[in-house]
Amino acid sequence: MSKARSQPSDKSIPGSHSGMSQRDSSIGVDFSELAEYTAPAVADREEKAVTRSKFLVCFVLLVAVSGTATGTYMLMRNEERSDFKAAFAALASEVSTVGGQKVDQIYSALDSYSLFISSQATADSNTRWPFVNVRDYSVKSEKIAELVGLETPLFVFCPIVHEEDREQWPSFVLESAPIYYQESLDNEGPNKYTVEDLMNLTITYLHFYGITGPEEIKEPGPVLANWQQYPLDDPKSFGGLMLRGYNMATLFPEISDQFEIAQLTLQPSISFIQFPDENGFSVESQIMQPIVEDGKLVGVIILNLPWEEFFRNLNIDGLTDIVAVLRGSCNIGLGAAFGTKNELSYRISSSGAVFLGTLDAHNPKYDDLVVSQEVVHTDVEESELPEGVCVPTLTLDLYPTEQLELSFKTSRPKLYAAVVVAIFVFTSLVFLLYDYLVGRRQRKFLARIMRQDQIVSNVFPAAIRDRLYEGEQKGSKQDPLGGGGVGTGGAPLADLFLETTVVFADIVGFTAWASAREPAQVFILLETVYGAFDKNAYRRGVFKVETVGDCYVAVAGLPEPDKDHAMTVCRFARDCLKTMKDTTLKLEVSLGPDTSELELRVGIHSGQVTAGVLRGERSRFQLFGDTMNTAARMESTSARNRIQISQVTADLLLASGHSDWIAARKSTVFVKGKGEMQTYWLKTRAAKGSKGSQPRCDMPTVDETDSVSGGSSSVGEASDNFDLDGIEAMTKIERLVEWNVEVLSPLLQQIVASRGGSIVSRDPFLSEEEATIGTGETVLEEFVPIIPLKRFDPGELSGRLKATSVDIGEEAKSQLRNYLANVASMYKDNAFHNFEHASHVTASVKKLLSRIVNVDDGHGLRTPSEEINLVDMAGHSYGITSDPLTQFSVVFSAIIHDMDHPGVPNAQLVKENTRNAQIFKKSVAEQNSVELAWGMLM
Repeated sequence: MSKARSQPSDKSIPGSHSGMSQRDSSIGVDFSELAEYTAPAVADREEKAVTRSKFLVCFVLLVAVSGTATGTYMLMRNEERSDFKAAFAALASEVSTVGGQKVDQIYSALDSYSLFISSQATADSNTRWPFVNVRDYSVKSEKIAELVGLETPLFVFCPIVHEEDREQWPSFVLESAPIYYQESLDNEGPNKYTVEDLMNLTITYLHFYGITGPEEIKEPGPVLANWQQYPLDDPKSFGGLMLRGYNMATLFPEISDQFEIAQLTLQPSISFIQFPDENGFSVESQIMQPIVEDGKLVGVIILNLPWEEFFRNLNIDGLTDIVAVLRGSCNIGLGAAFGTKNELSYRISSSGAVFLGTLDAHNPKYDDLVVSQEVVHTDVEESELPEGVCVPTLTLDLYPTEQLELSFKTSRPKLYAAVVVAIFVFTSLVFLLYDYLVGRRQRKFLARIMRQDQIVSNVFPAAIRDRLYEGEQKGSKQDPLGGGGVGTGGAPLADLFLETTVVFADIVGFTAWASAREPAQVFILLETVYGAFDKNAYRRGVFKVETVGDCYVAVAGLPEPDKDHAMTVCRFARDCLKTMKDTTLKLEVSLGPDTSELELRVGIHSGQVTAGVLRGERSRFQLFGDTMNTAARMESTSARNRIQISQVTADLLLASGHSDWIAARKSTVFVKGKGEMQTYWLKTRAAKGSKGSQPRCDMPTVDETDSVSGGSSSVGEASDNFDLDGIEAMTKIERLVEWNVEVLSPLLQQIVASRGGSIVSRDPFLSEEEATIGTGETVLEEFVPIIPLKRFDPGELSGRLKATSVDIGEEAKSQLRNYLANVASMYKDNAFHNFEHASHVTASVKKLLSRIVNVDDGHGLRTPSEEINLVDMAGHSYGITSDPLTQFSVVFSAIIHDMDHPGVPNAQLVKENTRNAQIFKKSVAEQNSVELAWGMLM
């Protein structure tokens, strides 16, 4: 149901015909939320929020990938360390177990050996201690060494010689030594010494080696005699100690300590001693096994144990890079000698053992991984020993090395971490790609929405647009632009506006002008003119309703009421008259002749209208009512470059005190459906160069009237940086010359493009064919009925049609402009034979050529059938499409065809026997034009 439009409570911005207030009281809807999505500030705020969210997501992803990659790396590294620890623990456990068993085996063998010697001495009734010579000593010692797995052992049998037995000792040595030497040589193989040599080296009395050589032991007390040893070797290699006796307490304290322990406990003991060798010295362990008879210590067996050989012969598969630290519990041997701890360190592997020194050489960072085993222990309680006496034990501590740990370190942690990073990077890239695609889609969607909103805003007033949006936001199933009517469930979007003024402006001469123009040129004119009108409408606060062909329809007083609607439309109409004149002057250079002759015919009427959206296909905002019909009649009965207003509009102007704006027409106007009506002319200041007389008044021009929205600018200023004064200063002929230059320049570009894009320098000497041109007496004598043209090439045509990038140079354009100016000066001002008429013909020829030549589909790639069709179409155009020079010639002929035409038919010229008729005989004017044009060109 239609209703009168009430005055809104909020006035919209002056000059804006979008007119959307925060709240429209007529329909009671708040549009602030509906319009919010188009506000730049809101868009910027949302964009910043999205950007912050993206940075937050990227930061979270970065933290996640860093944490996950680090965690994965540490997890895999810990797994490798666990494997390393487990492998070391297994190896160390096996080493300590096998090593402990081997030491126990050595001690058991020594104990058995001592029992064997004691039993042998007891069984022989002719033998007493210390005069005991162990039969087959070398053989028995060798078997024990093989049993315990020693390759280079040193077994020494030392009986205890008491003071009362010293006198008999030399005779015992002389009697028993040859037997012992011979048995050893027989078992051990050839030696560089013979028995006789060894006997000569043998010192029979108990002695020790001093500074000057062997010295006899004369101190009282028992002496531990170095009697038998295995293997038998060069006595000098042992420092001359072969078969000697010496005082252990004074010269060898480590042996003295062990001897004291043997006497007190009758238990074996162990210590570290140092021996010289080819590398300087070596450190070994010395085990002293007591020989007991009837509970008394009668001698000892000393075994030197080389630990390198001991560890090498463990025969443990996979043994590698373990540090073995041997710790003695008592400070005897090397510890007592050098004042250090009793410790030896070896680096053991399956290939052997390397002595690291008399210290603890393991890496402290592996303290928690130590595997400890007491390989030598004792059953003697410390409380049973005198103070200061210590029965040594030996502990084997095993530690891993960095090399062993490195052997378990692989690239797996880095690889797994890299895989995790790669997964996160891939995920991030997928996210970024998805975000980019979504963002691009949203930008396209937003751009489309904004464009649609702009289109809707241009088609519908703001209030109507917002009511359409309201229906969408409420989720109505009824299409707001669908068909309305009874039973459809949708109320029509229509209102009654009581006070409005409608203007119709029609372009006079447009139909004839457009018939000689290409479609693109027609739309260039309409878009330029109507665009300028739209700017005027925006400045004046006028709402553009529609354009119907070449008629522009606008209204004031809706969608926002305007009490001065009549004055607003009159100012707008005057603006449009001036805009039309300025714009056509500008466009004549590019659109050709008669463009500046296009003018407006304007009609204005005031009254009430019904406005709304006529829903259905191609819905739009429309106005209905008698006011529209009357305004259209005012336009149709108006005159060129005049504004006719109705009596109602005139009364509104008179009521507002603008009686000087109007002038009554001398006679009434018959209006269809209305009868005779008194109408008025809206006075305007005569425009420069306009046709016909115009009523003149002292009222301000459009540029001097009320400023709108902070000041108005002239139409010239609103133009796109266009020098209107320069155009107005040009004559019509000069504008036509510029237009013809713009017509011929693209054809010259195509000629250059067909030659490969290069401008060929002119040869000062004409070719033979060129020299024959113009030598005939008349033009017809040089006429050739058939011109050979090259075969049509669709590919070359596409290149020529895209030849706008070819530059022919300013010099060529200047020469072309000067030539056309001379051609224009040769034309006479005769009807249908002047330069303006020639330009009309040129426009028609150009339009015709564009339809002939433009056979390209614009896509470049064609099927064979499409190629055949193009060649067939080119054939129907008589080869014009194959040669741009031919096209140039056709247009050139249109420009010069009526040069110096006298304005009378050729038959009259022949009848009057003019000078030209005497020369050319027939087609007098045309031949004369070609002759003059060719002469000027050459």
